[in-house]
Amino acid sequence: MPTDPAAAKTETPPPGPDAAMPEYGVVQRADGVYLDPSLQRPALMMAVDSILSNDNYFTGLAYPVLMRALYGVGPKAVPGEDGWLRFASGIAPFTPARRELYRAVRIDKGAAEYYFEPVYLADPDDPDGVGEPALLNIDEFVADMWGKGIRFGIDIGLVRAAIKAGGSERAVIARRLEPVQGADARIVEVTDDIHRSDAPRQLANGMLDLNSFQNRFPQIRKDVRLLQKIPRVAGTVGFELSGIQIEPAVPKDVDLQAYCGLGTAVERTPDGEFLVAKQSGFLMVDSRSNQISVGSKIVSHEGVSAKTTGNLELTGDYEEFGEVQEKRVIEGDSITVHADVYGKIVSRGGTIALNHNLIGGAAVNKLGDIRVRGMVSNATVQASNGEVVLERAENSVISGTRIRIDHAVNCEILGQDVTVAKAEGCAIGGRNIAIEAAGPRRQSEMVVVVQVPDPKNVDAVIAATAERVAQLAAAVQKQKAVLETLTSQPEVLKYLRLATGVRKNEITLTPEQMPMFQRLAQSVGPALKDIGKVSAAIRAGEAECVVGQELAAKLRAQRDEAGASQLSIAQVSGETRVRMIHFDPDGSTTYDLPVREIKARLRGIASSQILFAGSSGSFNWHSGTDDS
Repeated sequence: MPTDPAAAKTETPPPGPDAAMPEYGVVQRADGVYLDPSLQRPALMMAVDSILSNDNYFTGLAYPVLMRALYGVGPKAVPGEDGWLRFASGIAPFTPARRELYRAVRIDKGAAEYYFEPVYLADPDDPDGVGEPALLNIDEFVADMWGKGIRFGIDIGLVRAAIKAGGSERAVIARRLEPVQGADARIVEVTDDIHRSDAPRQLANGMLDLNSFQNRFPQIRKDVRLLQKIPRVAGTVGFELSGIQIEPAVPKDVDLQAYCGLGTAVERTPDGEFLVAKQSGFLMVDSRSNQISVGSKIVSHEGVSAKTTGNLELTGDYEEFGEVQEKRVIEGDSITVHADVYGKIVSRGGTIALNHNLIGGAAVNKLGDIRVRGMVSNATVQASNGEVVLERAENSVISGTRIRIDHAVNCEILGQDVTVAKAEGCAIGGRNIAIEAAGPRRQSEMVVVVQVPDPKNVDAVIAATAERVAQLAAAVQKQKAVLETLTSQPEVLKYLRLATGVRKNEITLTPEQMPMFQRLAQSVGPALKDIGKVSAAIRAGEAECVVGQELAAKLRAQRDEAGASQLSIAQVSGETRVRMIHFDPDGSTTYDLPVREIKARLRGIASSQILFAGSSGSFNWHSGTDDS
């Protein structure tokens, strides 16, 4: 079977002894025509075109295999052991007489249309005759279409069926392959916490808290992934009928770094590219730049109400420029409010700063200070371990470690160190109290209660502890005397010396001495058991003595730390009473109490000692100035 001489050029040696010299990666062997799939597609295209353009065609053509090799389209073919790929049975000449059987093809909008009809092979002896009936050949058909520019996309099954039918019909024999467009890169959210939710919060028992929203201010933990970049996906090329490649549009890319604000960073991991929170805090989105930031503080201008935010339970700092309405609760760390507060502010350890009025609400700080620049009226202010600083307070309950108030009217005030510039009709209690001016207010009397640590209970415990330690020490001495008697026995003393020497390798016993030593050990065995019991009793007694001594020292330090109490009223302006009460300095607070108990302790004291009762002058008192 002849081959085209022009299709002969390749640096690859013949795959076998039965093969012709390969040309451009195509070679004809005894068992078929092979191509080298490792060559670039343009080289393979040139080799195939060189053969077909020189009036040849491939017999037994596996068209899908050829399309896969030339264009990468269609099912994969399995190459042979040598890596070459069989795609046809042979190469045959395409005679002009046979080529005349194939009609023109109409190409329009990426589709090739062919009119199938009965064909006749011309008789050279009868040029004017109709000729002999003939049949089209599928392999010739492919070669003819190649010459007419259709080098891709032939529907082999359709053509084969039309040829077999032998009738007349018009059919679309080939279509171009449209490119598959790729996907643009995009940004997706990878956490539900990024969205604000005003739905009612669901409690642990399944009930809904209608006073709180699920996620009004999204809070993000450190290292949480916020956004992910889904990379762009390249499209798949298409092909015209001519084999020309149709490139899909280049997908758009996106820069995740453009979304990166304060407190966030872009991290590239094997899982993908993510925008990650680099600190715990509150999520904020800049509507103009789309940048996402995570900060430790929320700034709100909407106010706190049932409609805007509901109750807030936060894990960071919060700043509010709007009003906090009645029955609304804000819980967080440092909390600043610039407008009136009618609800409750609760801090877990930051600073509560109210720059306007606190009316009918409450400010409670577990571990920090409270400062109110405006009026405090009919409210509760409590700092369990911090300072309370107020300008003016009326009809309120105030407690804290340290309290400083410019003007207080009809208030119950209880703290450790209390300083009030002007007090009217108040009940004030504390360890150290300083009042510049004090007096009654209409129907409310002025009462000052100074709290003095009572050392009696502590002294009684110290004395009992010391007595117990003395008893234990005496018992230990008795046990030591018994121990001395036991260890002074001649045989015991002799055994202990020998045993000690043997244990320290200072004495080496001979085989003859070893039985004597063992008999000595047996004879003093009962005494040794008694020595062990007495020694254990001594150690236990000494340990208990140490515990008792440490307890007594701790109680003395506690008593001394309680220190003295003092009171100073620079000016008494109206009926004022000063009382003294003792408290047990056991380490528990005397001011961090419920509101009802604070009122009862300051207003309802009946068994206290009166230190002063008068309507003018001044009064200074120190717990060390009398027998109190």
